[in-house]
Formats: sequence, C-alpha cells, structure tokens
Amino acid sequence: MSMPTVDGLRFVSVGQHDALAEPLLAELAVEYATRYGGTPERVGTWLRGYPADEFEAPAGGMLIGLLDDRPVTGGAFRRYDEQTAELKRIWTDSGHRRRGLARALLLALEAEISDRGYRRVYLTTGDRQPEAEALYLATGYRKLTDPLPSEGEVYPMAFLKELEP
Repeated sequence: MSMPTVDGLRFVSVGQHDALAEPLLAELAVEYATRYGGTPERVGTWLRGYPADEFEAPAGGMLIGLLDDRPVTGGAFRRYDEQTAELKRIWTDSGHRRRGLARALLLALEAEISDRGYRRVYLTTGDRQPEAEALYLATGYRKLTDPLPSEGEVYPMAFLKELEP
C-alpha cells in the first residue's frame, strides 16, 4: 500500500532511554491515564517497565519521526514469535495529529520489521482508542475476533497484518 510522504519527516532509530523517545513516553502516559484511569506517573512507570533490550536490534527497534528535529511521532516493535513482530507505543504528538504522520510511521516500522525477516505484525490497543482502531483498519490490519482478557476496565483489541514478501 502506497502512502503519501510527509514533507520534512525523517525517522531515526533510538533506544527506549534515548532523549528523543521521552516525549513519546511522557505523552502516552498522560493520554493512557486520561483515557483509562491512573496517574501519569504510574502509567509512565508501566510504559518504561518493559526491558529496553526487547526494543533493540536484531529482534526489535524503536523509530522516532522528526520534523525540524522535534519528535512528533514514534513507535517500537519487539519479537512476538519467529515470524511475527509486535508493535508497541505507537504515538503521534497531540499537536501534530491528522496529518498522515501515524500512517508514515506504520510504513517505516513495517519496512524495518520486514527487513528483519518478520512476515507478520501483531498489536493490541485499548477499547477507548477509536482513532487507533480506525488507523489500523485503514492501513490493512485485520481485527482478530477472539477477545483478549481484560485488564480491569481496559478491553484490549488485537490486530494482525501479513507483510508482503
């Protein structure tokens, strides 16, 4: 699927503790706390609780999209199984949404995932993120029919996409 590029957007690979990843994690913590409850501090601790090496090459990665050297979108992936990568922490800065940045991010992540030899992409999102659900459906992800176990009041939805060889 061909998507238009966003003028001036460039992607860089970073680690979870890189300063360029901090705006992604900080805004995600606020957004998740607002949508699902909790405090940004608790959610931030949870977001940073994944072992950083899960998002490092060769099995994983994290990309940050920059406009004028400012982080505006980003996301990460890690190994789910031998053929499948799992997307995590997909984010676009609240002041830069509805401009095609998330679509460009997904293309960049999928290219990196494919280059690493994975053939599928798996992800989950919460039921209080209709924008995310719409994005994934519009970009070729298939919503899995089996519901996932809920975590409190959060009901995750799972999606899968087969990558072209």
